[in-house]
Amino acid sequence: MGAQIRVYRQKIASTTSMRKIFKAMELIATSRIGKARARVAASLPYANAITRAVSAVASQSEIDHPLTTEPENIRRAAVLVITSDRGLAGSYSASVLKQAEGLNELLRAEGKEVKTYLVGRKAQAYFDFRGRSYGGVWTGGTDAPEFATAQEIGATLLKDFATDYEEDGVDEIHVVYTRFKSMVTQEPTVIRLLPLEVVDEQPASESDLLPLYEFEPESEQVLDALLPRYIESRIFAAMLQAAASELAARQRAMKSAGDNATDLIKKYTRLRNTARQAEITQELSEIVAGADALAS
Repeated sequence: MGAQIRVYRQKIASTTSMRKIFKAMELIATSRIGKARARVAASLPYANAITRAVSAVASQSEIDHPLTTEPENIRRAAVLVITSDRGLAGSYSASVLKQAEGLNELLRAEGKEVKTYLVGRKAQAYFDFRGRSYGGVWTGGTDAPEFATAQEIGATLLKDFATDYEEDGVDEIHVVYTRFKSMVTQEPTVIRLLPLEVVDEQPASESDLLPLYEFEPESEQVLDALLPRYIESRIFAAMLQAAASELAARQRAMKSAGDNATDLIKKYTRLRNTARQAEITQELSEIVAGADALAS
């Protein structure tokens, strides 16, 4: 009986230590998510402005630009998958990878090859474990992304988009990431970057008309300058959304883990007390039995 009590005490001590870790990680995620949400909000004006500029150039000029023209035959598609570097965030990375697998199946069903690019160690581990190849990987700082990383990713994707199919190039580019909606809602999302689909980060009002531009130099040169920046801003916006979603998911997962640890501590404490009461009852019974034996 004494050994059983010691086991429960050890379980209570270890669970209490784990609860402290969960609480610390919850507080860290809570303190960082405010900054992550502020970065998402701060990125919207630039993303909206460059989106409107690209929309105006693409809609007001009749040009045949490779970044805005739909190919007749799409043979290979690039898929950029944005996950996290670390775990302990619930099903955050698993949901993104599931969405990416669904997109891959859809593209292959359409007769397209898929070339995958990865952001985050979770995606890299997922593909390495299954022995699947990928075109590029970027790890480190998924919960605090840097614009330089988005520029590097954008340059790699644009380079492969400009490369012919026979030289391992791609004909279209998709991005799979988690869109941050609220602290309790984060949604895995798929967007197509190229060929260009202009989508505002925030819906515009009916009276918010596109401005008229006079192009100097030609509109083709304007697009050549604008589209790389547009792609970089869209990728960076997706990375910021994913970072905020990761922190929200981690905060929620750590709170749930802490609550479960508290329930386990209560359970083990109750079992320990029950075992202790049984031990005391047994000792009293032995004392009474011994006294009766001496009296008789």
